[in-house]
Amino acid sequence: MPPESAERALNQSRWLSIVGIGEDGLNGLGENARAAISSASVVFGGRRHLELAAPAITGEARPWPTPFDAAMRDVVALRGRKVCVLASGDPFFFGVGATLSHHVPAEEFTAYPAPSAFSLAASKLGWPLQEIETVSLHGRPLDLIRPLLHPGRRIIALTSDEKGPAELAALLTKTGFGRSQMAVLEALGGAAERVRWSQANEFALGDINVLNVVAVDVAAEAGARILPRAFGLDDGLFEHDGQITKREIRALTLSALGPRRGEVLWDIGAGSGSIGIEWMLADPSMKAIAIEANGERAARIGRNASTFGVPGLRVVEGEAPIVLIGLPTPDAIFIGGGGSEPGVLDAAIASLTPGGRLVANAVTLEMEAVLLGVHRRLGGNLIRIDVSRVAPIGAMHGWKPAMPVMQWTWVKQG
Repeated sequence: MPPESAERALNQSRWLSIVGIGEDGLNGLGENARAAISSASVVFGGRRHLELAAPAITGEARPWPTPFDAAMRDVVALRGRKVCVLASGDPFFFGVGATLSHHVPAEEFTAYPAPSAFSLAASKLGWPLQEIETVSLHGRPLDLIRPLLHPGRRIIALTSDEKGPAELAALLTKTGFGRSQMAVLEALGGAAERVRWSQANEFALGDINVLNVVAVDVAAEAGARILPRAFGLDDGLFEHDGQITKREIRALTLSALGPRRGEVLWDIGAGSGSIGIEWMLADPSMKAIAIEANGERAARIGRNASTFGVPGLRVVEGEAPIVLIGLPTPDAIFIGGGGSEPGVLDAAIASLTPGGRLVANAVTLEMEAVLLGVHRRLGGNLIRIDVSRVAPIGAMHGWKPAMPVMQWTWVKQG
């Protein structure tokens, strides 16, 4: 096929256009983006987007259904026709483009991105985008900002509505970051654009536009809840009843688990959830499932996950190995409790993906016997971890040893 024919066939196969539009409406769009809107037989978008693009729409304007259909069935059903989807700013930065890409291959659509709200905010403030943290809190838990709260850092957060800035100010104040300076940037790029500043613990701004982003120049007070980037967070940061993998053991355990981006962890006998929480803190793409038989501890894991800014940690209450059936395939498994129960270790080994890592800790003789047996059968590495802490001895001090931990690490071969 001649090159010009191949190009024409490719263009015809691109039945879908995804157009990013800002508050300046059609004035901010290029010629090709405007043409994509006017040539479409159906244009999807939020009501605000459809109003902004109305002068260019010649086909049917169709608002998104309520509730929003993440499967994009209405769009996909029109495959082959000229369809346009309107989105805010950059459709592939926390936008509808990311959702569509799961259902429509890239060779079937053409995208026309506009500046994202993050880019507009950074430009307005003069903050280099590569030097700041960005997070979308639109329709997502506010707790997601917690791991980003480090003194001297800058954050731009996309909120859900006009209540978002005040809610964020309250969270900052509660966690010891009340002296942080906040900029509320409203309706960026449009006629109603406005930028206002406030200190978090003095926040009293009203009449906030539903379309807003919040920029935070982080300042910490004494005792602020700062989450370090290293493994082995202080035990005191966790709510627990003593059933927690202590920080030194936890650091070595997570090192043995070797987190990699996008992986899934099973934390069997999760206790306080500390292993799964730190696994997820390693990268936003990480996923973890905490399996815990004790209902009170399961609820506690959920609370810890929120206060550590990883509310996506999934908690499964029930006894292993029964509750393991049907869970997403793990790339890594940690067994911290209940590993000596019949069938638990065998189920974990069977469930692990090829190349996956399994780490099991033992403090009881019964679990040590299980690990010695599986080591003889499958190999892997066994280590013994002894930790001592300084404690008073009368008027002096000495080393007080903690219970030793036997740790078995194994990699499943294909």
